[in-house]
Amino acid sequence: MQVLQVQLEVGPDPAEVGRARRWARSRMAGCGVRDDEPLAETLILLISELVTNAVVHTGCPAVLRMLFGGPGVRVEVADSSDRAPAPRQAAGDDTGGRGLELVDGLADRWGWQREGAGKRIWCEIDRAEPGGTAPDENFAHHREPRVYL
Repeated sequence: MQVLQVQLEVGPDPAEVGRARRWARSRMAGCGVRDDEPLAETLILLISELVTNAVVHTGCPAVLRMLFGGPGVRVEVADSSDRAPAPRQAAGDDTGGRGLELVDGLADRWGWQREGAGKRIWCEIDRAEPGGTAPDENFAHHREPRVYL
């Protein structure tokens, strides 16, 4: 199986999140992910959340990677902070604190691992076939929908 990996260095500035989204859209189009696919909007939201977490909560530069191939797309954000990602409980009026909840609810799989002095947070989205099923029923990890109140 051939996998295409693309990456972007992201500075420690919240304005970089918009640049990362624009860059990701152009890379998805080049890899056959159409703008009108639900996959595209889900990936952009996940990228936005992971890059935002990296630049806002660590204050460090980061590297955004996208891996295309196989049954879906993998997104990784690596930074040089040794702080583990920590899901928060956002109150109803809070404007932040829901990023990892969104990742957990939208990604088919996600996690993190230490990488050198820092860490890498990753998520994977399975790409549905035109008939709406996962590409390989044995590979896809299906989850029940999650509802957050």
